[in-house]
Order: sequence, then C-alpha cells, then structure tokens
Amino acid sequence: MGRILAIDYGDRHLGLALSDPLKITAQPFGTYILKAKEQENSQFFSKLVKEKNIEEIVLGLPIRMDGSEGSRAELTRKFASWLEAVTGKPIVLWDERLTTKEALKRLDSFKGDFRQKKEREDEQAAVIILETYLEKKRYEAGDAEKNS
Repeated sequence: MGRILAIDYGDRHLGLALSDPLKITAQPFGTYILKAKEQENSQFFSKLVKEKNIEEIVLGLPIRMDGSEGSRAELTRKFASWLEAVTGKPIVLWDERLTTKEALKRLDSFKGDFRQKKEREDEQAAVIILETYLEKKRYEAGDAEKNS
C-alpha cells in the first residue's frame, strides 16, 4: 500500500508530512528547503516518492478567507504542475486556510529557537493539511458504503 505525502508550500521552505501505509494517520516528515538548482529539487522529490512508496501528493493551496486566490496560489499551482511532471504522481490541491494558525496553536509550548519553531510550524501545517485530507477521504468512503 502506498502513502500520501502532504506539502505546505512556501517560498523556500516546504513542510512535509506522510501518511502511514493504511492512510489513517499523518506524521510530520520535516522540512525541505528548495535549492537554487531545479535538478536537486527534482532528485529529492523523485527519490522521496520511490523510497516512501508515495502514490499521491496533497499540496496546500493558499486561498484567501473570502475564497479568492492571489499570487501565492498561482505560484503554488505552478509548483504543483512541476511536481506532477517530476514525480508522475497525482497532485491534489487542498484548501489550507487557517492551517498556519492551527500549527502555531499546536506549538504554543514548544521551547526551541525561532528557526526550530519555524521548521516545526511548516511541518505541522503539512500534518494538518494531511489530517483534514485523510478525514475527508474516510468520510467519503463512509458515504459510499452507506449508498451501496
């Protein structure tokens, strides 16, 4: 069984989270700092997809509170196209409204320095994206069972 990778996309820092093989839980998987050379980024994601048996990627899409999209969403969509071409895996764009706020709430008691807290924030945002995505999949699976 394959896993799902979730990414909280930023200008340079990407928070990462992975599902377990049964797609029940979301675990933090660190952060990745985008490199200047696109080839290095391609190698990183290609290797990650193979090593972790990733079959699907969920990418947080920054949507404004009014539901509109801005320049960040446009950059995220470009990254999604690039990532799909590099990995050959389907990319799901997922509404990430309020994930950073929730991630900061989860890190209230964290005692590290600013850099460490920022890394954890990106990683936790990816976990939240993945948790909400997995929840929706379970809900839809339950609905499908009821209707069959």
